[in-house]
Amino acid sequence: MTPPGVGLGGWWQRCLGAVRRGWRVLLPLLLLTQVLPGVVFSVISLGVDPTARWDVSTAQDPSRLPDTFVGDMTVLLLVSLAGSVLIGLVQCLGWAAGTWVIARQAAGEAVDLPGALRYGVRRMFGLWGWTLLAGLTIAVGVCFCILPGIYVAFALSLFGPVYLFERVNPLGRAWGMFHKRFAMVLGRVALVAAVLLVLSLVVGGLQGAAVVPFGVDPLASAGTAIGVIVVLAITGVLTLPVQLLQLVGLVVTYAEQRALEGPVNSARLAAELG
Repeated sequence: MTPPGVGLGGWWQRCLGAVRRGWRVLLPLLLLTQVLPGVVFSVISLGVDPTARWDVSTAQDPSRLPDTFVGDMTVLLLVSLAGSVLIGLVQCLGWAAGTWVIARQAAGEAVDLPGALRYGVRRMFGLWGWTLLAGLTIAVGVCFCILPGIYVAFALSLFGPVYLFERVNPLGRAWGMFHKRFAMVLGRVALVAAVLLVLSLVVGGLQGAAVVPFGVDPLASAGTAIGVIVVLAITGVLTLPVQLLQLVGLVVTYAEQRALEGPVNSARLAAELG
């Protein structure tokens, strides 16, 4: 836990310490709950992508809508919605399990992957529900303008740890924690967000460039299908540092704010997870 008054350097050292202690469990955990679902969803999305069929259908008249436009869009929308819901649920399992690993290791307790997954299963539905509500709140902010949406996202960024450790009014508590020490929390969350953005853009660019050679319908043949799946898997693994930084950065930031609010130690936080 970051003692009060040690600044951004102390926060960063605590993040590195959490990574050094937990990477053997956290990396396979994030691989299973973040990377693998994302790769599967990407492959399924390519399978229902109607772009190739539309190109053939509109070859003679590019201004005309494809014959199967309504049906294709309906399927694409349903798959996207269902995939987002299921992936969100699995990701919440991973975030809960990863928080358990970080907190228990900070308290000097033993952790393992099966134990982390068992905890994640117990908490994923609750965390998922609050994640949906937080996402809806952020979406409302975006509707007013992009900047309010970004502000709300930053202000609610600690709702996950709040739910897992306290389980009382996660959104309101996260909002209050953010504004109580505005500059401190904003600085940490903004640093995490900036690194996430840069790494995500780099990985996204690499993935986009690597998929282009397989054409607009990469699943049309076994050869191109295998190739694009391998590309998606490799670039998915490259997102692991992004996932790890986000998890560790937010959990350590939450623990730091709890330490500033009053006497609390790592053992107490680990016990609060239940």
